[in-house]
Amino acid sequence: MLITEKALRAFTKNIFLAMGCSPEHATLAADVLLLADMRGIDSHGVARLTGYVRLWEKQRINADPNIQIVHETPTTATIDGDGGLGLVVAPFAMKVAIEKAEKYGSGWISVRNSNHFGIAGYHALMAVEKNMIGFAMTNASPLVAPTFSNERMLGTNPMCYAFPAGKYPPLIVDMATAAAANGKLEIAQRLGKQVPEGWIQDKTGNYTTDPHALKTGGSLLPLGSDREHGSHKGFGLSATVDILSAVLSGANYGPWVPPFVAFLEPPTDPVGKGIGHFLGAMRVDGFRPVGEFKVDMDNWISRFKSASTIDPKQKVVIPGEPEFEAQTNRQKNGIPLVDSVANDLNELAKKMKIAPLNH
Repeated sequence: MLITEKALRAFTKNIFLAMGCSPEHATLAADVLLLADMRGIDSHGVARLTGYVRLWEKQRINADPNIQIVHETPTTATIDGDGGLGLVVAPFAMKVAIEKAEKYGSGWISVRNSNHFGIAGYHALMAVEKNMIGFAMTNASPLVAPTFSNERMLGTNPMCYAFPAGKYPPLIVDMATAAAANGKLEIAQRLGKQVPEGWIQDKTGNYTTDPHALKTGGSLLPLGSDREHGSHKGFGLSATVDILSAVLSGANYGPWVPPFVAFLEPPTDPVGKGIGHFLGAMRVDGFRPVGEFKVDMDNWISRFKSASTIDPKQKVVIPGEPEFEAQTNRQKNGIPLVDSVANDLNELAKKMKIAPLNH
């Protein structure tokens, strides 16, 4: 089905209100999810709503958190999210990072005791709006085996870097440090499709294209898939995210990160509090005038877009460009929801006693 941004936003906000979120937090959480759907990142949009509700029902999400700074210097801080929605906690942290950057040139925030924070790009773009470079990363449920292992030790652990430009949209590098994000497996499961070889291994360490393999002891692979193709680099990137997000903040790390799915219980021997994030903002004018930087960013983008290609029908894709095109299209034509997601959301509406989806 196709649904307008306005209708889907209102529906999503009503779900969060029914969970007990304040109007401000419900609006913010809906904003984060809707940006994912608008930018074509369907795996991290409203398709995740049922997951948040299930965690809330299991009392693993606090709908009314008291988010606090627990440690601070002029340019850094650690924030405790009080078990709140990461969709709310991470923007709070980025606001603190931006405030510090406005005063001192940069701000760096590590977060503990949070939950899944949606797309990293939402948070990094908050800095871009202030002519800053934004950074956002988070650790996640352990689904990824390090190189040479068949034990799930790390999350898909996304990292995002966002740079303002002039005539072009911001350049946004927003990526999982695994060969594929778990959300892409969920999409394949809904569509009844296999996934490419190199995304997953079964419990014995052999490649599989079955998107359900995680349920039978399999694991996602690091970016690079195997040692010969650089999986040790993906492992290193994922480790960096885990350490900055959790070891630095006092959140759970590695195999102790609590799972996003409600049917799996968190480890009984936690090493920290909740899930961890790391966010940062750097003022461009801390290095050079913003206008000059944007001129060069535009030139950088133009030159890469005009690079010669192997296939004349293909073009070089600038990071963030497909998502910007999707957002432009969906603002005009609406957001497509696969039937399984639409059905799940309407079942959720019944349970939460709110109005169903309207086109």
